[in-house]
Amino acid sequence: MTDTPTAAPDSRAADRYELRLLVILFLSFGFVFFDRQALAFLAPYMDRDFGLSNAELGTLSGVLALTWALAGMFAGRLSDALGRRKPILVVAVVLFSLFSASSGLMSGFAGLLVARALMGTAEGAVLPMAQSLMVEASRESRRGLNMGLLQGSSAGLLGGILAPLVVVWIAETYDWRVAFYVTIVPGLILAALIWRFVRERAPRAPQVREEEPAVKVPLGEVLRLRNIVVCMLIACCYLTWFVTIITFTPTYLTEVKGFGPGTMSGVMTCLGVAWVLWGFATPALSDRIGRKPALIGFTALAVCCPLAVVYVDSPVLLGALMVVTYTGLGCFTLFMATIPAETVPRAALATALGVIMGVGELAGGFLGPMVAGWASDRWGLQAAMFIAAGGALAVVALCFALKETAPAVLRRRAAA
Repeated sequence: MTDTPTAAPDSRAADRYELRLLVILFLSFGFVFFDRQALAFLAPYMDRDFGLSNAELGTLSGVLALTWALAGMFAGRLSDALGRRKPILVVAVVLFSLFSASSGLMSGFAGLLVARALMGTAEGAVLPMAQSLMVEASRESRRGLNMGLLQGSSAGLLGGILAPLVVVWIAETYDWRVAFYVTIVPGLILAALIWRFVRERAPRAPQVREEEPAVKVPLGEVLRLRNIVVCMLIACCYLTWFVTIITFTPTYLTEVKGFGPGTMSGVMTCLGVAWVLWGFATPALSDRIGRKPALIGFTALAVCCPLAVVYVDSPVLLGALMVVTYTGLGCFTLFMATIPAETVPRAALATALGVIMGVGELAGGFLGPMVAGWASDRWGLQAAMFIAAGGALAVVALCFALKETAPAVLRRRAAA
């Protein structure tokens, strides 16, 4: 009886911290994708100054993914070795804000390439740090939902809905360079909030971690786990789907479909709506039906998204189909964070998240758009959309090799 009065306040305090952390990390990762997405939406305006080819546009997107990948793998391993995440996260948020703003200062393709590479170096550390902090603070029943809101819905709201509306409006009203400059303000504010309110260890973290020496898990041991290897392969294919779509769809809609900037922005905003919706719905549903069936079903829908860009001419119908079929971003949380978190030891969590994200960005985020840009210059922009669809189709096949990890599903199976 004496434990009851103490347990309730502790539980309430942990719940309050969980919510506060979710809000701060939601905004932080959302602005990462606001900055990352800005290039694709500003490409038609930048083309007046730079005359970017499809291959060059793909290279700009790819170099950011390359440095993002390398930084994510390094930061994840460094974090687990030091047992620290908060300082790495603060520095990363400050630097990606500064480097994003520097894109507006560049006067040529080479300078823009350097700015995007530096930006990716800073941004790559954000997701492994944010997800490892969030999984530690989350109740088991909300793990998938919280991580989906952090990684999927945040990027959709800020990068998919606000970014096309805000950056296109700024470019139309002022200049595309100004759209890059303003990104520095929210980043610095969020870095201050992280420093002030985020804890290195959440209230729900096992207290034994404070008393025992850090347990180091070799990278080779992490890579021997089947789910980790499968998630790495899924990341390669899914990043190809995602980065190719966000890189080339705005240009496809304006140059091939003949949509005006406003219409293009409206259709791309529908992608953002879907991103927000499926970003939390897919992981939340996976808490109940399982990670594996959720991945298979929603990825099958995602195959149709780039095909709709090619074959649907009506902006209204295309926007509606985007909302229904742009389901992949909800799946990202599952293979990049939730399944690994339920597979590896806690001491290797940031390492696993960094490796999966890094390998996926290298293959799908770096090479994918470069190949798609080269193919588009050779055979037309529709080639990029077919490459994206092929990436999602490959994910469907890979998902059958996963082992189920959802706690509720495993308990039901054990009981049966």
